[in-house]
Amino acid sequence: MSVSETELPGVYLFEPRVFGDERGFFLETFRASALDELGIDVEFVQHNHSRSAQDVLRGLHFQTERPQGKLVRAARGAIFDVAVDIRPDSAHYGQWVGAILDDKDHRQLYVPPGFAHGFLVMSEVADVVYKCTDYYDPNAEGGVMWDDPTIGIEWPLEGTPVLSQKDRGWPRLNNNI
Repeated sequence: MSVSETELPGVYLFEPRVFGDERGFFLETFRASALDELGIDVEFVQHNHSRSAQDVLRGLHFQTERPQGKLVRAARGAIFDVAVDIRPDSAHYGQWVGAILDDKDHRQLYVPPGFAHGFLVMSEVADVVYKCTDYYDPNAEGGVMWDDPTIGIEWPLEGTPVLSQKDRGWPRLNNNI
């Protein structure tokens, strides 16, 4: 598995070796030692799976208390996955990084605690699975507007995404943290 740090320190892109033939494929999706080698000392305590249709945008989400780190992959389909640094004291505050994750290359994005996370479905349907370093707490849930102009995420989308009622109502980053 090859690992590369993105433009945002602490956010990593994992690219596994895929062994395929006429029967299908095999790949390793998680190895704790790969995170250890990067100095990422985490324990994943929750594993989530979501299915969404094309042009669904989920996010940008975070937790105010007990922030979650996430290791995200698209088990089916393709997504544009985004991490936004929301740590107020960070030199990278408000900056974002995005990567296409799909069921062909099987890349994964590690989003550390202190970052907002979201994704846009680029295929007809996508199954997104992700490990979390802390439990979901609805009382600590927060979010940032997906199209906050101060962040300026370049979503690969024509038109308006399909959003949940909650995701339509998040404030801008500077009104939130």
